[in-house]
Amino acid sequence: MKKRTVELVMAPPETHWVGDGFRVHNFIPGGYHLEMERMTPFILLDYNSKYTFEPSERPLGVGVHPHRGFETVTIAYKGRVEHHDSHGGGGIIGEGDVQWMTAAGGVLHKEYHEKEWSRQGGEFQMVQLWVNLPAADKMSQPKYQAIDNAMMGKVQLADGKGTVEVIAGEYGGVRGPASTFTPIHLYNLRLKRGGKVGLSFPAEYNTGLLVIEGSVRVNGEEAPADHFVLMANDSEAFDVEAGEDAVVLVLSGEPIREPIAAHGPFVMNTREELVQAFDDFNKGKFGYLEE
Repeated sequence: MKKRTVELVMAPPETHWVGDGFRVHNFIPGGYHLEMERMTPFILLDYNSKYTFEPSERPLGVGVHPHRGFETVTIAYKGRVEHHDSHGGGGIIGEGDVQWMTAAGGVLHKEYHEKEWSRQGGEFQMVQLWVNLPAADKMSQPKYQAIDNAMMGKVQLADGKGTVEVIAGEYGGVRGPASTFTPIHLYNLRLKRGGKVGLSFPAEYNTGLLVIEGSVRVNGEEAPADHFVLMANDSEAFDVEAGEDAVVLVLSGEPIREPIAAHGPFVMNTREELVQAFDDFNKGKFGYLEE
């Protein structure tokens, strides 16, 4: 059976700051073949590669800002983040945890380094994904899912050389805890040197891998740390083998084949809906959240 082709191994783009607390490489949307339309339902991927923050009495981060039409998924690898939204959602995540906020019809949102972690400073490493919502769900009620690492589905590889952590979707009959609006698989592969895992998703699912730690070979092609691997939509199965101890984020999802109208913090289907989102925000319809 033909293996799924590696379409692109992308080096990390230049960093930019989101607020004063997140120093990120923006992989989606951007670069060759990583537009929102190509990667749907994943419409943004910001990666804060390892960065050391000095101790700060004032937690660094991003102040109050609105969202509508999609979900934000923050995955913590190092450091601690605190978040709040105007719908009452919020919490603190540390290493290995995930926060999954469904902005849907609209929320105000803020996220910062957790206060005690900020006072100590240290190594920080995070991923934030934006997951699009289908038109039928864009104006649904906001919600929040706090996903501790202990809640995740975990599958030990047969050779003992690694674990598949299932955040969303399913692997080897084990399901992840995240509730999604469309079919999505989201895993962390935690592999020891020489560990190898076989993955398979429907060919039409848009699929990529972000190498968080170490280096891997995807169907034999080298992918170093902080690189993104885009898989072609030409088959289902492929292999990931660790050249050294590695952590890899895997994302695969059924495309949402609807128009995308995006501007700043809003992702809708039409320009008219974007105008309405700005109007609703300016009229205070997203609620209140203290700075």
